[in-house]
Amino acid sequence: MSAPGREPGPGEARASAGLDEEADRWLVGRVRDGDRGAYEELVRRHRDRIYRIALRMLGNPADADDVAQEVVIQLWTALTGFGGTSAFTTWLYRVVVNRCLNHRRGQRTHDELADADHPGVPGPERRVLAGEELQAGLRAISGLPEDQRVSLVLVQLEGLSYREAATVTKTSEATVRGRLARARATLMSEMKDWT
Repeated sequence: MSAPGREPGPGEARASAGLDEEADRWLVGRVRDGDRGAYEELVRRHRDRIYRIALRMLGNPADADDVAQEVVIQLWTALTGFGGTSAFTTWLYRVVVNRCLNHRRGQRTHDELADADHPGVPGPERRVLAGEELQAGLRAISGLPEDQRVSLVLVQLEGLSYREAATVTKTSEATVRGRLARARATLMSEMKDWT
């Protein structure tokens, strides 16, 4: 166990992740048995992750909120499709990514991004520039082809390994690497005026 104020070491983080996976599996089993309390706990444990992925995939807080709510509602019935052959979080990433892709396909326009909350930057001029840069970055990510955007969000922004991202996308690690490389190259080109 790590001391207060100290980051857990690599072994402690892996042990904690293992306990989290075991807790998720136990909760999933309880949910399948109809335990609403277990469902609420599972949602509580993962709602921030669901929203964060949706926001990064869609670039719009309102759309991300809609998708996150849809996923939470869908989980109650969708858990019957969770076979337990992978970690619950891997399966959850797949559910969220698929819901985001379906949402984007259903939208009439892909170009509009809602104003997002921007991190505070000292001075009004810097604040405006930071907001514009953030919007340009969100537009650039939003403009990526779906396969590249998914790889970028999962690996670059969510920190999944290539293997985990390949499992989520049902592709190979080499495919994920290639898509990520193309996404990074496109973003570098799109954002060159901001560097």
